[in-house]
Amino acid sequence: MGDLNKLGLAEARDALRAGDVTSVELTDACLSAIDGAGALNAFVHHTPEIARTQAAAADARIKAGDAPAMCGLPIGIKDLFCTKGVPSQAGSRILEGFLPQYESTVSQNLFDSGAVMLGKLNMDEFAMGSSNETSVYGNAVNPWKVDSRQLTPGGSSGGSASAVAADLCLAATGTDTGGSIRQPAAFVGITGIKPTYGRCSRWGVVAFASSLDQAGPMTKSVRDAAIMLEAMCSHDPKDSTSADLPVPNFEAMLTGDIKGKKIGIPKEYRMDGMPDEIEALWANGTAMLRDAGAEIVDISLPHTKYALPAYYVIAPAEASSNLARYDGVRYGHRARLDQGDGITEMYEKTRAEGFGAEVQRRVMIGTYVLSAGFYDAYYNRARRVRTLIKKDFEDVFAQGIDAILTPATPSAAFGLGEASDDPVEMYLNDVFTVTVNMAGLPGIAVPAGQDAQGLPLGLQLIGRPWEEGDLLNTAYALEARAGFVAKPEKWW
Repeated sequence: MGDLNKLGLAEARDALRAGDVTSVELTDACLSAIDGAGALNAFVHHTPEIARTQAAAADARIKAGDAPAMCGLPIGIKDLFCTKGVPSQAGSRILEGFLPQYESTVSQNLFDSGAVMLGKLNMDEFAMGSSNETSVYGNAVNPWKVDSRQLTPGGSSGGSASAVAADLCLAATGTDTGGSIRQPAAFVGITGIKPTYGRCSRWGVVAFASSLDQAGPMTKSVRDAAIMLEAMCSHDPKDSTSADLPVPNFEAMLTGDIKGKKIGIPKEYRMDGMPDEIEALWANGTAMLRDAGAEIVDISLPHTKYALPAYYVIAPAEASSNLARYDGVRYGHRARLDQGDGITEMYEKTRAEGFGAEVQRRVMIGTYVLSAGFYDAYYNRARRVRTLIKKDFEDVFAQGIDAILTPATPSAAFGLGEASDDPVEMYLNDVFTVTVNMAGLPGIAVPAGQDAQGLPLGLQLIGRPWEEGDLLNTAYALEARAGFVAKPEKWW
């Protein structure tokens, strides 16, 4: 039973339906793995009682012949999703003790589909970070290791990435505002997809930047991503940006046939100083897709170089507005006050104690770019750049391009603490991913190779809006040819 946690969603689903295993057995295997993985600090709130109750109910549904797609499959939930009666802190001290009395739409969809919740997963505070080092729980750790160096699992969905790669759960939810599903997925050698903006409801997901945030699955394979994404998606009247579109059967679209598809290779993603191994990985991925029958086309996305600075104006601006609600009055952390302190002092002390340094930095940047005298110079200009970035992609897709291939990250996972003193260096981790969020497009990271030290490297595919099925199928073809099966050696 100890190896059941190593299964993927598709394998476990088929074993459950064949009667070869029960959800309770699967769940107990994962809970045992979690108990033995404290060194990874991936799970921050454990819910074994809920998990076993949900697993028993799933077994009853399977026995009765009523087994939806995720029935009986144990997963982890990123701490950014509100889960009813379970701590939901967004990795922040300011939400200490917060127990939502409602369920996020995405997690409710998963539970309606029979999924089993093992617990809540570590993350950068309010999803602001690329290394999981801004979490109030302390950093999650990458299960891949080089000598004695502890590596980042990426961020902000670092706990989700670490847990899936280490087989603590079969899959996990993540969120992606500028690359927070795809970058950690690439760092740990798993698959992660950010769907089109509006495909998954944001209701009940603690907001960072509302025009950029999107939930998605982090899984052990492309097939698993297709299964879980379908369960997560829905139209939600409670989210005004939720798309009222039918959700396809993504798994049924995985044929692996991409003959005649046009794959764009953007020249602007060839950055100065890009490591040779990232260049080689990209070239290998291009060759794999060509071998699968796709046509490779050189394309231009001319405003790419402006994406990162524009993102780091828009995202902090929206964060400063969204995080204004955390004041210590109604819920969460409240600072101890001195005699004579008034409500203003309470706000100031609570927010100073409750928000970490990176969140404070972004709130201050956001407030500055929205202030009188700077609004046009920064925020409005960044919004115009965003429109140009979106048009770049529209023009390319209008030329018949079906998907775009790029690296997922500029390097393999780096050591914990190696970039935390330099915010700009940390922000550069998002250089290949932020354009996808700025344009609202779907993007997927697929493990495709290893560096000289044996660490995983990922490639990114960017798809047309609302065409997640086609994107997943192209990723499926890439995955088959990359043949990435490496796993981290257990040290934790």
